[in-house]
Amino acid sequence: MVSLSIGDLVTRLSYKNDLLFRIVSLKEKRAILHGEDIRLEADAPIDDLIRVEDRDLQKRRLKVKEQEEFSYRLFRQDFHLMKEKREYQSTDGYQYTEYFQLPASVLHLDGDQMYLRKCITLYQRLGLQVHGVHINEKEMQFEIGDLIRKIQPNIIVITGHDSFSKNKGRKNDLRAYRHSKFFAETVREARKVVPNLDELVIFAGACQSHFESLIRAGANFASSPLRINIHALDPVYIAAKIAYTPFMEKVSVWDALRNTLTGEKGMGGIETRGLLRTGMPYLEEDQDQGQDDEEHTTYS
Repeated sequence: MVSLSIGDLVTRLSYKNDLLFRIVSLKEKRAILHGEDIRLEADAPIDDLIRVEDRDLQKRRLKVKEQEEFSYRLFRQDFHLMKEKREYQSTDGYQYTEYFQLPASVLHLDGDQMYLRKCITLYQRLGLQVHGVHINEKEMQFEIGDLIRKIQPNIIVITGHDSFSKNKGRKNDLRAYRHSKFFAETVREARKVVPNLDELVIFAGACQSHFESLIRAGANFASSPLRINIHALDPVYIAAKIAYTPFMEKVSVWDALRNTLTGEKGMGGIETRGLLRTGMPYLEEDQDQGQDDEEHTTYS
């Protein structure tokens, strides 16, 4: 048997090598695994794992990249349609298009540093201002209050890894989930600071998370209604849809989900008001300010 090390990319024989994982911890004869493209944490016997060879890895990554680019193109199409509509409404149908916008800011808490980097890259491609924080899921509830008061975001994404284990309980038992209870407590702490669902929009959850408890805690959107896996980038598309929808319009749950890679089986939520505000007239210094804002993408 080939020896395995932390950081190796592997699949599970018992699951017919369906998902790609990386090894984050080895203890005795078991390994803790994090999904490479989905927000799932799992453990498995070492003898159930097989290292992925370069050729297979390239094929898997190409397939995932194609899926990600497809979702990105769909969102960009929606973005341009929303932009044309905003321009018409903001100018009452006249050709005067010199306007400025006050974009929403995002606070993204992620239990996985690699996923955080991927999400930050997508936020930047979508033109969103984001403050990213890598923090263990169990510690998020203790940090969220101070982060909100310091950063004053319009949107919060609370995510990382999760999983449901039927050996630990039924689907309605929070004790059967790896991190759902910590996500729920983090949402509750955030709502103590900003109770209004439209003033602060929250997405919470990861793969197989307890959807109902996250919504009851105060999340606008959450995973996972059918306890399935979600893609690492899905929360970004939820945030972007809210950020680019005018504040006088509501975002239906379907509109928020339709450009994600997972869809309604993996995520759900409640009707939520958009956050984008448009103003006139446009001044040259506003352009300079916008350039400064683009530099405010940060990591912690």
